[in-house]
Amino acid sequence: MKVSENIAFTIDRLPKGYIFTYSDFKTEVTQKEAVIKALNRMVASGKIAKLSKGKYYKPENTPFGNLQPNQAQVLKDLLEENGKITGYLTGYSIYNQLCLTTQVSNTVQIGKNQVRPNFKREPYTITFVKQKNIITKDNIPLFQVLDAIRYIKDFEDKEIKRLVRLALIYPPATRALLGALLEQLQQGKITI
Repeated sequence: MKVSENIAFTIDRLPKGYIFTYSDFKTEVTQKEAVIKALNRMVASGKIAKLSKGKYYKPENTPFGNLQPNQAQVLKDLLEENGKITGYLTGYSIYNQLCLTTQVSNTVQIGKNQVRPNFKREPYTITFVKQKNIITKDNIPLFQVLDAIRYIKDFEDKEIKRLVRLALIYPPATRALLGALLEQLQQGKITI
């Protein structure tokens, strides 16, 4: 089987939106250039799409055009290495999932033990925050909540007032926790 036929056969079996690189194709080192050329020809023909240098995906066609791969696929190499979790999503994308905001941001923040410089990976701008704890699957939801709490200090006075007003109909324990957080952040004197 020729290299291009092998690649086409493998890609046909991949789910739509799955991101892959030339290294996902088992070939001899001498055939690496042939794989890259075959992938670029498939991009030109529209069978696959290029996400960034060396990263390709099988697009899902809809009446509204091609869909981009989901966020988890675009970022999977930044969140895992060799099957081990090395990072987690935080920031605006998680605040949206936690219903702390309705905004959908194109900036993705990733918590990692080793941070690296910010960069752009279409359609996202990737930024990193240092996580000093060991990152495990069970700890990720807790890190996300703690990160959200950490950024309450960045709220404007108007947002803090609204937060306090909304908390009034919550149970006493919730109001007490919010009061303690705001007091710790030296914003506890805000009146409604």
